[in-house]
Amino acid sequence: MTTHHPFDQALVLDSTAPGHYRGQTHPAYWNMVGPFGGITAATVLRSILLHPDLLGEPLSLTVNYAGALSTGPFTVQATPVRTNRSTQHWSVTILQTDAQGGEVVTTTATAVTAARRETWSMADTPMPAVPRPDTLESVGSVSGVEWFNRYDIRPVTGAIPRQWNGQGDSSLTQLWMRDTPQRPLDFCSLAALADVFFPRVWLRRALPVPAGTVSITVYFHAGSGQLQETGAGFLLGQARAQEFRNGFFDQAVQLWNEAGSLLATSHQIVYYKE
Repeated sequence: MTTHHPFDQALVLDSTAPGHYRGQTHPAYWNMVGPFGGITAATVLRSILLHPDLLGEPLSLTVNYAGALSTGPFTVQATPVRTNRSTQHWSVTILQTDAQGGEVVTTTATAVTAARRETWSMADTPMPAVPRPDTLESVGSVSGVEWFNRYDIRPVTGAIPRQWNGQGDSSLTQLWMRDTPQRPLDFCSLAALADVFFPRVWLRRALPVPAGTVSITVYFHAGSGQLQETGAGFLLGQARAQEFRNGFFDQAVQLWNEAGSLLATSHQIVYYKE
């Protein structure tokens, strides 16, 4: 893996034993109180892809954010808990040493990789008709959110509210996105891109209430061949909430490449305060 790109630098994992790795948080993907959730998901997936016993390619990834990582080193443990003929099931944990010198769990995750085979296939969720990315302006930087500067984001609809007036009327966002500097798409960057959307509650309520992802699942519909064909092009991302209730809401996401192929979908559950 080349390490000149900030994304690749953030994903450097040094093997200490089979399935055990040492990593380091990276300032380029820092959020307000910890790393960008997408870079954590990508780190989990990277540990699986590095494992010597890996079967196939990513099919699904679920990451549970038990606590925010602090600045500094961490360890990752990736274990294939069962391997079948065409699927492999994984358990992953990220740990970090606390102030007392003990290890605490910051992230738990499960994943499935699979050896895909050619079968009947069909696209049943077409990409919506939207303006092309070269006709839209990129969003500028956001104060205090360094990871946002690592992406070229061009909203179609549902951008961050310009007025926090409590009068939002929809949770739908559509936007074009890609890494900046440009970088060929792979499974890890696809997992991170599934988490670039700001909290749906901000858009639906037009109020910047505290919110944070509790758990995210990414489903990978594309194989490595389709990702190579996508290259460093834009992805169209669409996000919408389905329910806000008692301090939690969900978010459903679809990610298409410029050719209209659905590469991944994701769901997450998010905590929010009044």
